[in-house]
Amino acid sequence: MKNMGLILFSVILFLASCSHDPVPVPADPLAVKYMTTTAGSKWNYEAIDNVSLTTSLYSLTSTSRDSTIGGKQFHVYLNSSTNASEYYNITGGDYYSYQSLPAALGGTKAENLYLKSNAAINFTWSQSYPVTISGVPITVNVTNKIIEKSISKTVNGTTYTQVIHVETTLAIPGIPSTSLTTDIQSYYAPKVGLIENNTKINLNYLTIVNNTNSQTKLKTTNIP
Repeated sequence: MKNMGLILFSVILFLASCSHDPVPVPADPLAVKYMTTTAGSKWNYEAIDNVSLTTSLYSLTSTSRDSTIGGKQFHVYLNSSTNASEYYNITGGDYYSYQSLPAALGGTKAENLYLKSNAAINFTWSQSYPVTISGVPITVNVTNKIIEKSISKTVNGTTYTQVIHVETTLAIPGIPSTSLTTDIQSYYAPKVGLIENNTKINLNYLTIVNNTNSQTKLKTTNIP
């Protein structure tokens, strides 16, 4: 269990997503897509670690490939920081990712419903991820909640409209809520997808102590 802090941070990274003109939004909410699948589209992000005071850059590029996984068709993207493929699916107003868990969790792949764009404010949905740490099986329970909709948010000098704000909380059976606190906020814009994520995790349980404070911010995009 000594690696629990690193594992939690890795799970968040897994769960865990510029045009200078506002994106026009159709009247039908399901006609608004919070992800672009056009081949060649590129997102440039900065990842900020507020604990180590370091910043790294990476890009996500849409390929021309699709892949069918579990009956869903996922579009394939390439992450420059890992040189690995990431998979995203849009089903109505539901947005899924399918990615490999960190090697410390066995490297298996898992599906994550990270956004429900047609859900009302205060709507929640939960998912559970069984993982194994040092041969011990545990379950990470993830709950998402729609906090705000149709808001404006400025990230790195660009103002996005019709943004959806999602809050994520983590819980692990056997670890009291007083020992594990999370503050995870994600913001999604039409066409662009993830524009900002703020993650704070404080874990203090027995001999396990971990403090995570990180941000992911969109710098620029090139979307045909």
